[in-house]
Amino acid sequence: MSKRDYYEILAVQKNASEAEIKKAFKRLAMKHHPDRNQDNQDAAEEKFKEGKEAYDILSDSQKRAAYDQFGHAGVEQSAGMGGAGAGAGSFSDVFGDVFGDIFGGGGGGHGGQRVYRGADLRYNLELDLEEAVRGSSVNIRVPTYVGCDECDGSGAKKGTKPTTCSTCGGQGQVRMQQGFFSLQQTCPRCHGTGKMIADPCGKCKGQGRLQKNKTLAVKVPAGVDNGDRIRLSGEGEAGENGGPSGDLYVQISVREHKIFQRDGSDLYCDVPIGIAAASLGGELEVPTLNGRVKLKIPAETQTGKMFRLRGKGVKSVRASSTGDLMCRVTIETPVNLTKEQKALLEQFDTSLKEDKKNHSPKASSWLSGVKKFFEDMKS
Repeated sequence: MSKRDYYEILAVQKNASEAEIKKAFKRLAMKHHPDRNQDNQDAAEEKFKEGKEAYDILSDSQKRAAYDQFGHAGVEQSAGMGGAGAGAGSFSDVFGDVFGDIFGGGGGGHGGQRVYRGADLRYNLELDLEEAVRGSSVNIRVPTYVGCDECDGSGAKKGTKPTTCSTCGGQGQVRMQQGFFSLQQTCPRCHGTGKMIADPCGKCKGQGRLQKNKTLAVKVPAGVDNGDRIRLSGEGEAGENGGPSGDLYVQISVREHKIFQRDGSDLYCDVPIGIAAASLGGELEVPTLNGRVKLKIPAETQTGKMFRLRGKGVKSVRASSTGDLMCRVTIETPVNLTKEQKALLEQFDTSLKEDKKNHSPKASSWLSGVKKFFEDMKS
C-alpha cells in the first residue's frame, strides 16, 4: 500500500513554516485522541501514527529537504538508522512531548534542573518639581534578595555540593502515566530544583540567596513626570538555581509645588494683583524655575486673564522643545480696610455708578439679562 503525501496528511502547504507544521500536528493529534474515538480506538491510533511520521520528517530540515526532492524514497533510507519508520512511536509516548508546554512541561522536560528568573521589583521615588525638571542623581535603598556569598548561591554548606535528586534524575520534573496521557509535573521531592541538599548553608538556610537592603544610584533624566518609570536591568531579585535576576522599576512621583502646577510641558501659576493694578495696568515680577521675569499687565485686565511666557515651562523627557509658563491673573479684593479706606472706596464706587454701563459693561449686561428674565416670567 503506497504512503500518503506527508503534507496532505497534516493538511498544510509545501511552503508551510515549522510553526504551522507543529500547529497542524497538534490539531491532528487532538482530533485522533483515543478518548474522542471510543468506538474505534485502533483506527484513531493508526491515524495518529501516520501524522506523527509526517511530523517527524517535515519538522526536521534535512529530512524535509530529502523528502521534497525524492519523496518517500528519500527518507526511507534513513529508516533503519532511526528515521521515519523507527520514530513513529505510540500516542502515549509522544503526547507529553508535543503538548508538554500545555501541561507545564515547557522549559524543564528535556534539559537539566529548572532555573527561575528573579522577581521584578518596584520602587516609588518622590521628587520635587525642580528635581524632575532638571534631572538629578538619587541614592535609594531597596530591600531585595541577593545571591548568598557564603555558598555562591548553591544553598549547600561551604565545602559541600548539592546532589542530584534521585526521584527526577535532576530534571526537576517527573512524568506520570494516566491512561493514554503522559503528563509532566514538578518533582514533589526537590520541588523542581533537580537537586537535593544534605548539608544546607548556615547563612542562607539552603535557599541560595539572602534578603538585604541594596543601595543603588538612580540617574533621573531631566523632564520626567508623574507615572514615568526608570528601568534598572538586573537590579531586581536574584534568580533561583542560577537563574537571571529580575529588573527594578523606579516609579516617579512628583510632589505638589507651592507655586506651579505642571501639565505636560507647560507650567501654570496664579498671579494675584490688586484692583488698582488691574485697572491702571503696570509691570510686576513673576517667578519661573530659572529666576524672575517681568510680566506686563495691560490696563483694564480682568480676573482669569491668562498670560503666556514662551519657553519658560518644562522640556519633557519625550519632547525636543520647551513648554510655556501660563500666568493666570486673579484680582484680589482688599481686606481689613480702615474707616478712611472704606470711605474712599464708597466715594469711588459712587463715582462709577454715574456711568455704570461705561465702567462696568459686564455687570450692566448681566443685570439687564436678569431683569428681562423676570419680566418674561411674569408675562
